[in-house]
Amino acid sequence: MSDTETPETTPETSQATAQAKAVSSSENPHAAPVRQLARSMTRASLLFTPPFILVCIVLFTVLNGLHGFLGALVGGVLAMVASLSTLGMMKVSAGQDPSLVMLIALGGYAAKVILLFLALTLLKGVTVLHPLSLGITMIVAILVAAAVEFATFRKARIPTIIPASN
Repeated sequence: MSDTETPETTPETSQATAQAKAVSSSENPHAAPVRQLARSMTRASLLFTPPFILVCIVLFTVLNGLHGFLGALVGGVLAMVASLSTLGMMKVSAGQDPSLVMLIALGGYAAKVILLFLALTLLKGVTVLHPLSLGITMIVAILVAAAVEFATFRKARIPTIIPASN
């Protein structure tokens, strides 16, 4: 190392810094805000939806006994998995090309609807689950999760136009 070079400005560190800048500039500028939004939405959904599911579980346990409890429990779990899978797809596709994001969103939605339909079809014959408890709990949980996600999105300060860094 010469007298003019310091440990901070060696050729190796300046090259690593340039590579880091190139990597960060090559990433989609929309990815970080979308991932942050997905994290905020997940946090809000996990905070506000379970209490509503718990209220449904207690209500249907009182109204329908063990069958109501099990129906509401299964409905709440299915609804939470469905809601959180959407946010997971949002996190995964954040930095992708817009056409791929649309493919993931539409394909994920279709897959989720098909899987929920299959799960409910398989659970149709299970007599230990109260079907109305299951259905109402699912509806309540999905609507609450959607409302919470929408409210979180409305509060988020995410720029819709990100100017080029040139």
